[in-house]
Amino acid sequence: MKKLILTILCTLPLIAAAQQEEKVFSVEGTEMYYLIYTPEGYEGNTETWPLVVFLHGSGERGKDYELLKVHGPPKNAENPEKHNLPFLILSPQLNAESRGWQPDHLSSLLDQVMKDYRVDEDRIYLTGLSMGGYGTWTWAFQEPDRFAALAPICGGGDPSQVGKIKDVPVWVFHGARDRVVIVEESHKMVNAISLIDGDIRFTIYPTLGHLSWDEAYDSGILYEWFMKQSR
Repeated sequence: MKKLILTILCTLPLIAAAQQEEKVFSVEGTEMYYLIYTPEGYEGNTETWPLVVFLHGSGERGKDYELLKVHGPPKNAENPEKHNLPFLILSPQLNAESRGWQPDHLSSLLDQVMKDYRVDEDRIYLTGLSMGGYGTWTWAFQEPDRFAALAPICGGGDPSQVGKIKDVPVWVFHGARDRVVIVEESHKMVNAISLIDGDIRFTIYPTLGHLSWDEAYDSGILYEWFMKQSR
C-alpha cells in the first residue's frame, strides 16, 4: 500500500526591504538630484512615517548620487545591517555652482515628496553639516512651523532670528578643534536660544575638528532623539 505524503506550503507575508532611490526634481528650470530612503516595512501598509531631511556640505555639490552617500544619513542608509533607520530620509543635492541652500527650492521639493510618500507631517526633522548646517538654520527661520526638531552640525546662522524657532527642539553639534567653521559659530546660536529659554542642547566634541558629523550621525544618538520629537 502506497503512503500518501501531503505537503502543505505556507506562504508568509514578505516584508519589503529598505531601499534608497535616486531621483531628480525640477525647480525653476533647474534639476535637483536627490535620494529618498524608504525603511523596511514601508511598503504594504497605509501608515505615515517620520521623515529626516539631510542637507550636505559644500564638498558634495554636483550631479552625482554617490557623493550624497559619503556622509550622514544617506551614508548610514547604505548600511542597514548596522543602522536601523525607522524613518524616511530625503537627501537633496546642490548643483556644483551653488553657493548655499535655497529654502524656497527645498520647500518645493519637500512638498512634492510629501505628495509622493506617506510622510507624518508632525514628525519632519531637519539636519545638515557645514554648509548644510547653515542651511538648516536658514530654512528653519523661514519655515519655523514645518519641523519637529533641528540638528545643525558645525554650521552657523543669524542669532537675531532665533526667536522664530523658540518652540522647536534644537540639538547643535560641533568639534572644538574645527578650523573650517569655528565652534564660536555654534556658540553664538546656542547662547541666543538659551537667552530666550528655547529648547536647546549643545554637544561639543573636544578632540574633533570639522568632521564632527561622523560621531553625531554614526553613533545613532541623534536619530533616537529625533524619534522622540513631534510637532
